[in-house]
Order: sequence, then C-alpha cells, then structure tokens
Amino acid sequence: MIANLTGSNKGESIIEHPYYPVGVHIAGYLANESSVPYLLACFAVGCSVIFSASYFVTKSLRPNISKGELLTVMWFVLSGSIHFWFEGYYAINQANMGGLQTLFGQLWKEYALSDSRYLTQNAFVLCMESITAICWGPLCYIVAGMIATDHHLRHPLQAVVSLGQLYGDVLYYATSMFDHYMLDVTYSRPEAFYFWGYYVLMNAFWIVIPGWLLINSINASGEAFKVARTVQTGRKNK
Repeated sequence: MIANLTGSNKGESIIEHPYYPVGVHIAGYLANESSVPYLLACFAVGCSVIFSASYFVTKSLRPNISKGELLTVMWFVLSGSIHFWFEGYYAINQANMGGLQTLFGQLWKEYALSDSRYLTQNAFVLCMESITAICWGPLCYIVAGMIATDHHLRHPLQAVVSLGQLYGDVLYYATSMFDHYMLDVTYSRPEAFYFWGYYVLMNAFWIVIPGWLLINSINASGEAFKVARTVQTGRKNK
C-alpha cells in the first residue's frame, strides 16, 4: 500500500506515503497514529451527536414541525458543522496537513487517500474549501434556524445555499475528472473503496440533497408569487 518514492535531487530524502499519483510530494508527511475503524467511528459518533442535538432543539422550538422539515433542519445543521468546523480546519491548516495527528488532521489524511489534492496545497481545493467554510457553513446554520422558526425568508436563502453547495461539488468532481481523463493524473488510490466509498459516495450527498432542496425552494417560491399575484389582482378588481 505504500508508494516507493525516491528523491528527485541527489541527497534529498522523500518520506514514503500511500497517496497517488505515485511520487507526489507531501510536505512533512506522518502516517496516522489512529486506526481507520477508530477514525470512522469518531466521525460517525460526531454526526450522531449533531443530529440528536438538532433534533431535540428543533422539536422544543417547533413541536408540530413536519418530519420532512425536521430532517431538513438536521441536514443543514450537520452540513453547516462539516463546512464550518471540519472544512474550515482544513482551510486553516492545509499547509501542514500531511504531518498533523489531531483527529481532524487524521480524518483528512484518511479521506485524502481518495483525493491527494488535500495534502498538496492544491489551489482549487483550498479556494473551494475556504469559500465553503466562510460562506456556506454559517449560512447553513441560519437556514436551519429559519426552518425551525418558520421564517418567511427560509426558501430564498435555502435556494442560495443549496445552489452554492451544488455548484461547488460539481466543480470538485469536474476538476478531478478533467485531470484524470485529459491529463492522465489520478488522485485516488486504485482500490474501489477509496474511489467509490470516499470520493463518490461521501460527496454525492452534496449533489443529491441540495439538488432536491433547490427544486423544493423554487417550487415554494413560485407558489408564493402565484398567490401574491392572485391576491393583488383580486384587490385591483374590487
């Protein structure tokens, strides 16, 4: 599983690592100290805690909220937490990510087996993750609060955030696929688990769910304008 690397300059020592493409330089790389099951379990437990907290807080604020609305609140709270804290951590620490042994650092190194750009200070990934953390993270929390309190601006803001998430994820896939098919540069290890499990599945949530929420907000906004126009026309005819 470890790529056998040699220094490009005489006397230069490059630490062996498991990332692709073979030979890619990862500054200060240190293998994770924690096991993969432990890291994945920590991530799963964290998501469960966020889901549970958002569930109980939302039910206390709006006891009669529908199941669909409740699940949407839970999605935005989880999404906002991942964007702001996890992806924000990457944006701040990306230059030293290869050697970090914090929980988030090790989680990023595990995920990077499916996309080594996260350990090579890739310009697109850094810019995309920074914008996601700064913009979509806080806005996800705001949308969740608007849904929990039945705020009238919920759908316009939900549409903006969902479109931003969808657009960023499409670009994320597109840039990697361009490098793979056009430049013959592969960032994922060859094992199917990393490509289909980490790269495809873990990111597909931000294609499918934001896409559905965007359509939902467009329909709701359209209905609102339709009702407003009907009311306005009725007043003019009186």
